[in-house]
Amino acid sequence: MPNNITNNKRPRVLMIAEQCNPEGFSVPLVAYKLYERIREFADITLVTHERFKAQIENVRSGHEVVYIKESRLAKLYKRCVHAITRRKDIFWRLEQILTYPLYAEFNHRVYALLGNKVNSGHYDVVHGYTPIIPRYPYKIVKNCKKTPFLLGPVNGGLPFFKQFNEVRKSEWAILDYVRNFNRLIPGYTKTYKTADHILAASSNTYNQLTELFDIEPHRMSMFYENGLTKSFFNTKAPTDSKICNLLFSGRLIKVKGPDMVIEAIAGLSSEIKQRVHLTLVGEGVERQNLEAKVQELGLDDQITFTGWVTHNETLEYYKKSHIFCFPSIREFGGAVVLEAMANGLPCIVTDFGGIGEYVTENCGIKIPMTSREDIVNTMTNAIKELVINRKKRNELSVNAVQRAREFEWAAKARDLLDVYKKLIKQSDKVKSGSNSELTITTRPKSDVNSRQSVIPAISGYPIHTTLNPMIIAGDKL
Repeated sequence: MPNNITNNKRPRVLMIAEQCNPEGFSVPLVAYKLYERIREFADITLVTHERFKAQIENVRSGHEVVYIKESRLAKLYKRCVHAITRRKDIFWRLEQILTYPLYAEFNHRVYALLGNKVNSGHYDVVHGYTPIIPRYPYKIVKNCKKTPFLLGPVNGGLPFFKQFNEVRKSEWAILDYVRNFNRLIPGYTKTYKTADHILAASSNTYNQLTELFDIEPHRMSMFYENGLTKSFFNTKAPTDSKICNLLFSGRLIKVKGPDMVIEAIAGLSSEIKQRVHLTLVGEGVERQNLEAKVQELGLDDQITFTGWVTHNETLEYYKKSHIFCFPSIREFGGAVVLEAMANGLPCIVTDFGGIGEYVTENCGIKIPMTSREDIVNTMTNAIKELVINRKKRNELSVNAVQRAREFEWAAKARDLLDVYKKLIKQSDKVKSGSNSELTITTRPKSDVNSRQSVIPAISGYPIHTTLNPMIIAGDKL
């Protein structure tokens, strides 16, 4: 019998989030933030790993959570993997590959524990949420004959530009070629071929998945994974001073580009150089090299390293700064850019990956992905322009906050609720025999063979992306 969900009835959703932690960071924290807000609008049964039980139980407030246990063999295997990949800045790709068996166990146990319940039509929607990397199958899709299956947001497979091949080698990106064997994983292709709808968190992922699985336009749309809490917004401009405070926040590794920011500062004229100060917030394997570079360039008075700080402490640095510099050459999401925008910072970023999609010409300056030398020179000029032209800087600041509002978790939860309801409505039509294609958006599908494409999005403006041929072709999903 059709569910007949109306605007007043709360959908019953099984949300599978293998990684979900209110006290974590990156993907586990992102997963919890959206879950926390969407449960205001829907009856969510969260399925996650037992390793997050203690943290979730501290804030659960009676919501239904199913914790998937880990076998003793899996725990032993995980300790071995961690011992091999303890240098996370270098071996995180290897860790992803080696830890797949741990996800496979989780995936099978979710299927065994909840498969019959899904078969019976107990839920209105099954949502495969995390992992976000699009290389993981969901076995429970086999049981979703009566219930729509939503996948995503998924994000990954961002290539390296050929001009940064040395960085690529230093980042162990050669392991990315292992991704070419994804389709051999049992259930991987079936997950993407049979999902009722797929949310892509970047235009690159959208294009690759569309091409790889020949996905119809009505089965896929854009939905960024990162979001912002309302408390993180700061619309009060920093105190006027003779010094313009620049900020970089992130891991101090080559791919994030902190060395290019330092060199961009060095390229400023003496007059402008005396008017800026750069703070690098974060820790990483490149810190010692970066500190040596600062000394070599005579920039000790212009640049400060903070080391690792807590998330709340990072917020204080955003509040004190005027401009955010983040020339990452391979950034899937880039939550730090959203955080900077929420605090009214014009962002100078590379026009590639997630950060190139978050930032518009109205709220920052985007640097084309060309050579390293060109990026440094363009960043030098961009810094100079924003230091001198305070009027433009203030305009970009106001627009940055407005743009960031689109990424508030509450707004994202409402968008996701709309997806749930449309999937349920489509499912009811199928059951009643009046089947028609689900339309999440009226925007056109991306043409993966064109230089520029307009990609459908759940909310916000159409996303324009330029497909550049100067990339390492092997870096695909």
